[in-house]
Amino acid sequence: MAQTPREIVKNALTFNYPERLPRHLWYLPWAEKHHPQALAEVKEKYPDDFVYPPNIYNDSPVSKGDPFKVGTYIDEWGCKFENIHEGIIGEVKEPVVTDINDLSTMHVPWDIMPDDLHKARDEVNRFCAETDKFVFAAACPRPWERMQFLRGTVDAMMDIMSSPEQSKKLLEKMHDFDMKLLEFWAGTDVDALTFMDDWGSQNSLLIPPPLWAEMFKPLYKDYCDLAKANNKFIFMHSDGHITAIYPHLIEIGVSAVNSQLFCMDMDELAKIAKGKITFWGEIDRQHVLPDTNEANVRAAVRKVADTLYDPAGGIIAQFELSPGSYGPNACIIYDEWDKIHAQRRGR
Repeated sequence: MAQTPREIVKNALTFNYPERLPRHLWYLPWAEKHHPQALAEVKEKYPDDFVYPPNIYNDSPVSKGDPFKVGTYIDEWGCKFENIHEGIIGEVKEPVVTDINDLSTMHVPWDIMPDDLHKARDEVNRFCAETDKFVFAAACPRPWERMQFLRGTVDAMMDIMSSPEQSKKLLEKMHDFDMKLLEFWAGTDVDALTFMDDWGSQNSLLIPPPLWAEMFKPLYKDYCDLAKANNKFIFMHSDGHITAIYPHLIEIGVSAVNSQLFCMDMDELAKIAKGKITFWGEIDRQHVLPDTNEANVRAAVRKVADTLYDPAGGIIAQFELSPGSYGPNACIIYDEWDKIHAQRRGR
């Protein structure tokens, strides 16, 4: 009997020989506008194995605008994003918390929590029962990025170096909310919890690894411990060169990591993490996805396979159609992954 999408993902995560590689395509409204035909084609030929549940949150009283439209968008934390390009997400230009020693202007969005948690849980569970796909929780804590949104990137980096204790107080306020949110989702029938933070520059971690381990690793461990206690997988996303934190992510029990493999030494990553964690993509969106040469795109997929592929599992065929990407590459990437899996799984 053929494996369902949910079974394929779970088998990849547990190294239990999925019948094909799980597929996960990321895209923003930009791709719908610039590559509608390619997007429609890849969705038809290679359907995603992942879904999100319906929205169960209250409308935020502070949120305004559309994050993907040109202009100003204010999110549920009160952070103001300025966007100058249609179809992508803008940047915070005016921090909400102007003084790390005064957190009175920090709005924690408790008001979005469902009024009736039992009703919301039942709605999520019905959705999970009716789909055969792998279901993510609709919550994604991002403490480091949220700190930057609240304080501004430069001030946030200065804060954790010069005012670590006050920075921890800010993080604790966020963490209380994030844990309560994750506790709700851990009590539903979703398959996995998620979190994210972009930690890497092009060549290294953004802050010293010991400081990362002191201030942020404990937060992430709480997420992972909660997932494990409730028999959930847990996925993390982080852009940039993050080789230094891979051992920590394995240690605390992260199931799958989405990272920019082509920013790092894949051979080194294989020595550190192959067989211990699932590589949740990706194919290089800086140089490969914009390339119109099909041979180069297929070679990039084979490079990932040659270093990280294991027929037992540990890879999710994920990539992102982001600004600059060449739409037809989407089907090419999935086609190459299918060929590789068919060729090598019998070895």
